[in-house]
Amino acid sequence: MSAPDPASAGQPVPEPRGRIVVFGDVIDDIVVVPKEPVRPDTDTSSSIRHRAGGSAANVAAWLGSLGAPVDLVGMVGVDDVDRHTTVLAAFGVRPLIHGHPELPTGTIVVIVDGERRTMLTERGANSRLDPRRVTDELLATAAVLHLTGYSIVDSPDPDALADLVSRATRCGVAVSVDPASAGYIVDFGVRRFLDAMSGATLVFPNLDEGRALTGESDPLKVAASLGRRFGLVALTLGPEGVIVVHEGGAPVSIPAVPSRILDPTGAGDAFCAAFLAAWSIVPDAVAAANAGVEVAGRAVTAIGGRPRPSAR
Repeated sequence: MSAPDPASAGQPVPEPRGRIVVFGDVIDDIVVVPKEPVRPDTDTSSSIRHRAGGSAANVAAWLGSLGAPVDLVGMVGVDDVDRHTTVLAAFGVRPLIHGHPELPTGTIVVIVDGERRTMLTERGANSRLDPRRVTDELLATAAVLHLTGYSIVDSPDPDALADLVSRATRCGVAVSVDPASAGYIVDFGVRRFLDAMSGATLVFPNLDEGRALTGESDPLKVAASLGRRFGLVALTLGPEGVIVVHEGGAPVSIPAVPSRILDPTGAGDAFCAAFLAAWSIVPDAVAAANAGVEVAGRAVTAIGGRPRPSAR
């Protein structure tokens, strides 16, 4: 005798596991690309663009544009909830955006100089995002929970963040972390930061972040050191590509896709998104990293950290 159909019994049919839940920062970016050397105390001709950003929100937007089922849990100033919800939904994201009644939406002024960037940051409402906003119901249908380092250093309740990672692990959800900022890692304390990352399955540092976390300088040594601590490490090297270490194995180098770099903002977020979208379907680290470098190569050819709306 066959088991009864839950739908015919009047019970809701559970959503299949496979969504990616992204928890973290939503930002308004002001991207400045000077057209000449910056001159103090006078004008410098520049291209200035306002873009929605934030590492977590960028990852979610790229995931949605790639067709991956994705939820974003974030916080902005209360007056900006509808705007950010609409923008993210246009990429295919299911946005769970909360509004803070007093703090403004976080803002970053990004000054681009070739492949380098200077960022002037106000975290704003992001600093009040509570990890308990990620409910057990969300985790029940998730394959991956993605966090950024900003959520670690900003967390109003570190115990609640640790509990979120534990809840995800108990639910069989892989935990992904992008450390996100070498400066914040050093300010926060390397040991504290590594302890807060405990339980992560996948880690996506860039070279500066990897050096801060390990004390090593050579990229292969950085990747190997992190690979002894975490199950899967993808160390991004900008135009030099990516080094992948899986389950403590030998590092694998993957070249970048040659691109004309207009603005590197969000290239790491694009890499993370494409990696996770591929890995959540087939957990092949090298194939996922190849998908990541291809999408990151597209990301640097436009201003801002998100895909063009027509990319979906």
